[in-house]
Amino acid sequence: MTVAAASPASSSVRAWGAAQLATTIAVSIIIWLILAAACLCVGSTGRIGWPASDVLKYRIEPVLLASLIGAALAAAGVTFQAILRNPLADPYLLGVSSGASLAAYVWALPFATLPPLVGGMSQQAFAFVGALVTVTIVFILASRRGRVEPITLLLVGVIVNAVNGSIFLLINALHRGLPASGGPMTFLVGGIQTTLATEQKLAAALLVLIGWLFLLYISGNLNVAGLSEAEAESLGVRIHRLRWIGLIAASLVTASAVAISGPIGFVGLVCPHLARQIVGRDVRKLLPVATGVGAGLLAVADASSRYLAGENRAETFLPVGVLTGLLGGPFFLLLLWQTRRKTLDF
Repeated sequence: MTVAAASPASSSVRAWGAAQLATTIAVSIIIWLILAAACLCVGSTGRIGWPASDVLKYRIEPVLLASLIGAALAAAGVTFQAILRNPLADPYLLGVSSGASLAAYVWALPFATLPPLVGGMSQQAFAFVGALVTVTIVFILASRRGRVEPITLLLVGVIVNAVNGSIFLLINALHRGLPASGGPMTFLVGGIQTTLATEQKLAAALLVLIGWLFLLYISGNLNVAGLSEAEAESLGVRIHRLRWIGLIAASLVTASAVAISGPIGFVGLVCPHLARQIVGRDVRKLLPVATGVGAGLLAVADASSRYLAGENRAETFLPVGVLTGLLGGPFFLLLLWQTRRKTLDF
C-alpha cells in the first residue's frame, strides 16, 4: 500500500482529483445499471426478457431496494475492514446487523402509532442505536491494551449474534402480535420487503446517502487506518478518533439498510474483496466500486430468488439472505483458512 495515497485530507485531495473520483463513480453506476437492467428481465414466471409496463412497475421496487441495501452493506464492509485492519470484518459477522435488526423489530411495539414520517425516522433511530451499542460492545470486548485481536473479534461477534437472536425469540414469543413486516424469518436471514411504507424507504435511502457521502469524505484518511498507529500519528491522523468516527458512520449506514431488510449476511464481506481485485486497496477507489458491486450483487441475488420461485423449480420464494449465506459462507471459510496460513498484506 502506498503511503502517499494514505496521507491526510489536504494531500489526499491533490493526489486524488475530482475527475478521477467522478470517473470511478460513473463506472460503478454504469456497472450497476447493467446488472439492474438484467435483473428487471427476470421474474417468477420463468420467462427471460424485458417485462411489459404493467409488470415492470412491480419489478422496479425490489430491484431498487435490493440495490440500496447491497450498496449500504458493501460500503459498511469496506469501512469495517479498513478501520479494524481485518479482512474478515463484516457488519453481519460483527453483530452490527443483528443489533440493528433487533432494535428495528422492537421499534414496532412502542412506535406503531406515530405519524408516518416520524415513525419512519424513529425506526431508523432505533436501528442506529442498536447497531452502535452492539459494535461498541464487540469492539470493547475484543480489544486488549488498545489492540483488536481478529479472532477474538469474530468470536465476540458470533456470541453477540447469538444473544441478539435469543432476545428476538423471547420478544417474539411474548408478543406474537408485534407488527413486524416480513415476520420472524426477516430477522433471522433478512430479505427484500415490498410491503414497506414510503416513509420507511425514503428515510432509509436518505440516511444511507448521508452516511455514504461522509464515508467518501473520510476515505483518504481510512487508508491510514491500515498503517500502524505510530505511522498514522506521523501523518497527522488521530487514529483512535478516526476509528470511532468510522465505526459510527458505518453503523449508521448498516442500520439504515438493516432496518428495512433484516440482517442479510456476507454482502459486506464478499463485495469489498471482489472490488479490491478490480481497483486495489485504495479506499478512495474501493468504496465507490464496492458500493456498485454490492448493489448489483444483491439485486442479482434477489432476481435469482424470484426465478427460483417459478414452477418446476423451488416453487417457493427464498429470502435473499439464504442465497447470500450460501455464497458468503464458503467465501468466509476460505478467507479464514488463508488468514490462518499467512498474514495478509492488508
